[in-house]
Amino acid sequence: MTIKSIKERKLPDKIEIDLTGPDGNAFALMGYVRKLTKPLGLDHKKIIEEMMGAEDYDALLEVFESYFGEYVVLFR
Repeated sequence: MTIKSIKERKLPDKIEIDLTGPDGNAFALMGYVRKLTKPLGLDHKKIIEEMMGAEDYDALLEVFESYFGEYVVLFR
């Protein structure tokens, strides 16, 4: 068994999403929510419900960013 220093741990590259393309629509972003919540131990239903309750697209992006901003870069 090999135990390494935490300083050696590499952070995974961030996922990049082009909001001007097909991955930028609300339904595609909700698909990303489903993919990202499982490994993070989050409840995708709660997040999607919060996104659907957003008053507009920018508010929906803010919800997405609040949960996944550490793992995802959004480009406009």
